Amino acid sequence: MESQCIGLAQALGVTPMIKRIHLRKFWRDLSPYVTLGSRIAFSRKGDTIEPPWPDIVIASGRQSILPALLIKKMSGGKTFLVQIQNPAIPTSNFDLVIVPEHDKLEGKNVISMQGALHRVTPELLQSEAQKWAPSFAHLPKPHVAVLLGGSNAVFKLDPRAVMKFGPQLAALSKQQNLSLLVTPSRRTGEVNMVLLSALLHDCGHIIWDGEGDNPYYGMLGSADAIIVTCDSINMVSEACRTGKPVYVIPLQGHSDKFSSFHQHLLADGRIRMFDGTLDLNWPQHTPLDEMARVAELVRKAYSEQYRDQ
Repeated sequence: MESQCIGLAQALGVTPMIKRIHLRKFWRDLSPYVTLGSRIAFSRKGDTIEPPWPDIVIASGRQSILPALLIKKMSGGKTFLVQIQNPAIPTSNFDLVIVPEHDKLEGKNVISMQGALHRVTPELLQSEAQKWAPSFAHLPKPHVAVLLGGSNAVFKLDPRAVMKFGPQLAALSKQQNLSLLVTPSRRTGEVNMVLLSALLHDCGHIIWDGEGDNPYYGMLGSADAIIVTCDSINMVSEACRTGKPVYVIPLQGHSDKFSSFHQHLLADGRIRMFDGTLDLNWPQHTPLDEMARVAELVRKAYSEQYRDQ
């Protein structure tokens, strides 16, 4: 969620001040439906909300709604509120709401987009690929990035899933003499990563161990193709932004929203579902880039409101 906010700020050409908010239990459990007593809702574990009040707030996640609304109130209504993702309360509380099109949310202040906001740009991919090139230099090319999410409310990534796609990845590496650049997320789980590491032990690969700088963008920039688990709309969107072949690993579970998202990308020829095969000659497509359009709509809406004040 933070990456989406930063990505939009960068697309707007501004350097954001990042606030990571922690709500006390009562408000955390009932956010965003209860805003009573919002001035005492914040835990000391998070950043403080204090003046000077910003011109624009870009917020994401239900726990961000209460502080965003409080800032709007304390600024005398001058702060422009941009909420990313469905806020689950009337969109009229915000100046703009940005959602993926599969949310099917409508409103005069709603911007609908394909996929999710993110930070991926050609410039970022190039610079990160150069930065991480020495770390990948010992691995034979082509390079295939493997982006792993994890279990969530909809999908399950467990040892059974790893035992299916892990041997498929190892076989691809050996058959096509390619290297795997693997990066897990915080949801992937230690047991899953220990198992995957064992399955890949005799083929060309590198797995980020979570220590030091994250090579995620370096892997995206260096990869000739990308394989990503289906549980993260963000990661699939970021992969599609590269214009490279993208394969999506299916996991146990189902979501109408995720299914709609994947089906649109399949119909556009932007992704294929991973079945153990990999076509590195798959023609590249125009990168999925909604950021410029969304940023321009935000800029226009902000300018109109600023002119009216």
